[in-house]
Amino acid sequence: MSDFHQTGVVATLHRLVRSNLDQLEQELMVYTQVNPIALVLPCLYSELEGEAMPRIVTELRKVGYLREIVVALGRASADEFTKAREFFQVLPQPLRVIWNDGPRLQKLYALLEEHGLSAGVDGKGRSAWMAYGYVLARGKASVIALHDCDILSYDRELLARLCYPVATPRLTFEFCKGYYSRVTDRMHGRAARLLVTPLIRALQRILGYQAFLVYLDSFRYPLAGEFAMQADLARVTRIPGDWGLEVGVLAEVYRNCSVGRICQADLADVYEHKHQVLSADDPSRGLMRMAVDITKSLIRTLAEEGIPVSESALSPLPVTYLRCARDLMVRYQEDAFINSLYYDPHEEGSAVEAFAEAVRMACRAFLEDPGGYFLIPNWNRVLAAIPDFFNQLLEAVQEDNNQ
Repeated sequence: MSDFHQTGVVATLHRLVRSNLDQLEQELMVYTQVNPIALVLPCLYSELEGEAMPRIVTELRKVGYLREIVVALGRASADEFTKAREFFQVLPQPLRVIWNDGPRLQKLYALLEEHGLSAGVDGKGRSAWMAYGYVLARGKASVIALHDCDILSYDRELLARLCYPVATPRLTFEFCKGYYSRVTDRMHGRAARLLVTPLIRALQRILGYQAFLVYLDSFRYPLAGEFAMQADLARVTRIPGDWGLEVGVLAEVYRNCSVGRICQADLADVYEHKHQVLSADDPSRGLMRMAVDITKSLIRTLAEEGIPVSESALSPLPVTYLRCARDLMVRYQEDAFINSLYYDPHEEGSAVEAFAEAVRMACRAFLEDPGGYFLIPNWNRVLAAIPDFFNQLLEAVQEDNNQ
């Protein structure tokens, strides 16, 4: 159970009672008549064979307020696409599965390339972006929610608490970011605890007060994969095509939305999903790849805001980050001890040292190519270049699902 303390510039909607799911769902059933809700599920085929996805589908079968569900399926053959459609057929909501690897979608990705509007390589960012485009093309939803498909502890209350702040006309939010505690017998969420928070605070030490950094530091879990937004905001939001998705989306929302229209909501007492390997010796995968991409995303966003991020500003960043991260490690250890949690300071320290190297690599990459960070164009830009793209997308998805 959470407290009610407000920190930073972003409104925090706490979980102050054990459960008010019935009331939330009853209200959402009414509000969806005014603000229809679509749910986007970016999903790999391999996740259908895991423990999380069957539980998620079982919970979603009980949700009556969703106007539609769009599954953005990645890394699936033709046979696997057919199996995926059968897997999701038990859902009572209107459903479409977007086959990103299918020839029809690949043709659309090639069309974007021809017009200089690359959607990047296969990944969660691209899949989510295309699913948003499909929802916008359908024009049936005014709220779009998204959550990951590897949540082992999934409960439909998570979805209700994510959608409610944006769907209810009683509030004025355009964007809601989820947060939760990543704790079992130990603290998880290493990328958020040991990279993002100390990195933001290190940048604050170096650059001084910056409104954007204060905004980012207001989020309790900036790397949470759960967020909901108004459809009009999704139309103008660019999405990173790499592991910087979550931070990149927060940056885009900051540009396109008043901070007073942004909130974060406590979604669950328990949240458990798969854990990435650190991969300290290989920056092309695992948490190291994530750390490099997140750091580049953050530095590039600061530059776009007109904040000087020259070589002289970035040169102390790895060392300053290391100091901030080690200071936070002491707090995490103290927090773990009072809660009788397992805590390995050597393991945490090794992760921090690996992340410091990732910060060095990201700074070097940015200085070598400041314009090299990739963002998928927003949907307004796509439609300006290819006015009938939405019609082509609707037709491709329809034909795939009818075959």
